[in-house]
Amino acid sequence: MPRKQQALKSELGWSSADRITVRGLDLPNQIMGHLNLGDMAFLQLTGRKPTPEESKLFNAIAVTLVEHGMTPSAIAARMTIVGAPEALQAAVAAGLCGLGSVFVGSMEQAAILLETALPYGKDHAGLDLEKVAVEIVERYRAEKRILPGIGHPIHKPLDPRVPRLFAIAKETGFHGRYVELMIRIQERAAAAAGRVLPMNATGAIGALSCELGFPPRIVRGFGVLARAIGLVGHIMEEWQQPMALEIWRRVDEEASEAARQQAGA
Repeated sequence: MPRKQQALKSELGWSSADRITVRGLDLPNQIMGHLNLGDMAFLQLTGRKPTPEESKLFNAIAVTLVEHGMTPSAIAARMTIVGAPEALQAAVAAGLCGLGSVFVGSMEQAAILLETALPYGKDHAGLDLEKVAVEIVERYRAEKRILPGIGHPIHKPLDPRVPRLFAIAKETGFHGRYVELMIRIQERAAAAAGRVLPMNATGAIGALSCELGFPPRIVRGFGVLARAIGLVGHIMEEWQQPMALEIWRRVDEEASEAARQQAGA
């Protein structure tokens, strides 16, 4: 028997000769000039406009993720635009491909960790968060796994983005049990390691994404949408103040010299 075809339907947007509709709203008259970029992203993801509190927090999360300096993803974008100057979109895509478990993607892992411990839709009022944190840290240490959202190579003893994000969460009413659990995990991890282990911005964003109720699997997408803006900025600067060719030349010279020295040893 022929397979019964599934109806194809999208709730995101559609157009007619005189109308453009996005998430049920008229784009020119109800969105343009009314929603900023962060609010538009929130609408696209959730199907509704954010409240003023949600808007402030979500925009703070997005702004936090735009720029992080000369990271591997920024270098990849710059190197790609040198090789393919006609393809800005390819350079941005090259940079975005580097958003994984080490850079940016750890906020998805943090959100998954927290939502697994405190599943959405359940009452966690009587749960001992300290006990939960201890169990999580002990499990990760026993499995020799890195706790997502904990530790930073530069920002010690404190990642300056974290207290600001949590201050905004308090201002907007989103400093809840996911934030509290993440704080306890950081404290227990540092105590167990016997050294400074600050919570980083991705840990904070993972917790705040759970406070906002986003599915953990989509949280990495926040980094994708924000970092795309940052990578366009890197490409613009590369055109104005080139460094990619110099990076290539230095790597080529040093790597070749090392190979010559090894061959002559």
